[in-house]
Amino acid sequence: MALIVQKYGGTSVGSIERIRNVAERVAKFKMLGHQVVVVLSAMSGETNKLIALAKQIQKEPDPRELDVLLSTGEQVTISLLAMALKDLGLKAKSYTGAQVRIVTDAAHTKARILSIDEANMRRDLDSGHVVVVAGFQGVDEAGNITTLGRGGSDTTGVALAAALHADECQIYTDVDGVYTTDPRIVPEARRLKTITFEEMLEMASLGSKVLQIRSVEFAGKYKVKLRVLSSFEEEGEGTLITFEEDTMEQPIISGIAFNRDEAKLTVLGVPDKPGIAAHILGPIADANIDVDMIVQNVGHDGTTDFSFTVHRNEFKKAMDVLGMIKTAIGAREVVGDDKIAKVSIVGMGMRNHAGIAGKMFKTLADENINIQMISTSEIKISVVVEDKYMELAVRALHQAFELEKEAAAPAV
Repeated sequence: MALIVQKYGGTSVGSIERIRNVAERVAKFKMLGHQVVVVLSAMSGETNKLIALAKQIQKEPDPRELDVLLSTGEQVTISLLAMALKDLGLKAKSYTGAQVRIVTDAAHTKARILSIDEANMRRDLDSGHVVVVAGFQGVDEAGNITTLGRGGSDTTGVALAAALHADECQIYTDVDGVYTTDPRIVPEARRLKTITFEEMLEMASLGSKVLQIRSVEFAGKYKVKLRVLSSFEEEGEGTLITFEEDTMEQPIISGIAFNRDEAKLTVLGVPDKPGIAAHILGPIADANIDVDMIVQNVGHDGTTDFSFTVHRNEFKKAMDVLGMIKTAIGAREVVGDDKIAKVSIVGMGMRNHAGIAGKMFKTLADENINIQMISTSEIKISVVVEDKYMELAVRALHQAFELEKEAAAPAV
């Protein structure tokens, strides 16, 4: 008998019929003797509807009240699935994040999990119940409802698996695994049988929408066995996210990630002196804005130009912050561009192969795609390009590194 945590995304519970299908899938695991915890997202599109309602009342909705509103989406699906399981003759019980006692910090709309009290879940599992938990939500130490940000149900699933020491955490979604890149852009994209946690962490952080980055961080930290599967296919092994690294067969490049939701801000002509980066990014951090890529260019006149990227949704907020500090930091001008995209290649094999960056840059140059910013780590290279060239860049790189082939290890 195994303890399995299963997480189902919004499309998997997007209708009553699909909720019944999830119940039947869960019932099969239960009949095999497994203990099952199910984590659910809201129905597909429901969170966006709730945000739209809030914005009809307040242009910038109050974060605390927005969390109260958004948490209702998962309440609907957990109660309906519990009913569907009971209709199949199973014992089931639904829990909100607060009822489980998933304690988070107080950062509304993007809270982080601090602790989980698994006692009630264990008691129900031991008495034969299927435990159904609302993803995406928790409660702070003052009792306020919080949400974990977009894709937060993945994080809930992995965090519960870690707290319960589950044998496996299965993430069910509308795709049957992790692909070399988005098949909607590159039809030849190939499903990966396995991918390392390190690679998956990079893919998630760089824009791959299969898993939320914090869920991968949790899984890696607490050694949770993680598998991505399709909720619409009865069979299939999906993609196993593994701790093992088979260096003999490890491809140079495992995948290409991209992110359209990027915006670039540049502070021109600030004094080239110690601490200037802190003077620029400190107020950005104080405004709770996450910074991604950073580039600083030193001029010949004692000034420097400082560029960084943020999520496109926070572009205006970041521009406003820079506008307020422009005079204080001695900047000549602040400019922004919200028509950019980030494209990244990821692979453990990059550690042991030279020439990967050159191959990437030449491929983009051959397509007449200009690179605006570059960022690297041991196993990834990211570039910022005009967003109109993003899909072309992804297709060209996928072909150049022969990712459609099972053994994606071209000579360089």
